Amino acid sequence: MHEREPFNAETGLAALAEGPVTATDAFYVRGHGPVSTPDPLTWRLRVHGLARWAGVALADVLALAKPPREAVHVGFEGADLCAQARPPERFGGSIPLDKACRPEVLLAWGMNGEPLPPVHGAPLRVVVPGYIGARSVKWLERVEVRSTPWPGYFQHVAYRLLPQDATPGPGAGMPLGLIALNADVLSPADGDTVAAGPVEVRGYAFAGGERHVARVDISIDGGANWSQAELLDDLGRWAWRHWRAALTLPAGEHEITVRAWDSSAATQPEDEAALWNPKGYVNNARPRVHIRVA
Repeated sequence: MHEREPFNAETGLAALAEGPVTATDAFYVRGHGPVSTPDPLTWRLRVHGLARWAGVALADVLALAKPPREAVHVGFEGADLCAQARPPERFGGSIPLDKACRPEVLLAWGMNGEPLPPVHGAPLRVVVPGYIGARSVKWLERVEVRSTPWPGYFQHVAYRLLPQDATPGPGAGMPLGLIALNADVLSPADGDTVAAGPVEVRGYAFAGGERHVARVDISIDGGANWSQAELLDDLGRWAWRHWRAALTLPAGEHEITVRAWDSSAATQPEDEAALWNPKGYVNNARPRVHIRVA
């Protein structure tokens, strides 16, 4: 856990390695205000702006509402009041209308076959695959069809990629949206000691937007030579891809480096230096794990 109020907790690598579907009680939490607990008997979702409420599934609502030509974005507002904004405001964000109309964008009330827990956004949250988590607004209370992007603090000011010489402020830099290609090693963990001989390395890779993971490479000599890892079950475009690789390592200190490739033939940057920005966003540099073989 990183913070109690607002509640922020990261999923441990061991939990990610247990299987392709993350357990609900291990799913990460990123909050900007207190966990909201609306009364399910009195809770209502309000859809307004350039459309009228017409259903529950987002795509159905938008199709039946028939947004006018000037509709370009769909905004979401949750119940959580965020003190980081000045003045405090409810958390919100928007996505392009064409993405909102895609069948994968959900108004979700369940998770892993159970009702959605309050900490993950009950009674209703948005799920926007391929985009940063900030667009999957929790404790949803309002959907607004708009001609402009969401003007709130977190989309217009906070979650933006700034160049090194930028002056932070409303609208500066680029808004974060599509997730960057990424990968990580789940086992062995950084700093582990393992027995000499055969060592199985496991991890995951994920490609955001409309892309999918095409390949994962692994190196044990600082990137001079690479071998392909085995991609495990493909659970669909919007799921991450687990992988594994069999290595034979002698006694000593070893560094394992991993890089993923996506369907656009893009790969991860070699290190963090080329990605530096004032807030440290979009760091998808190749992961490196140091282990001791005894």
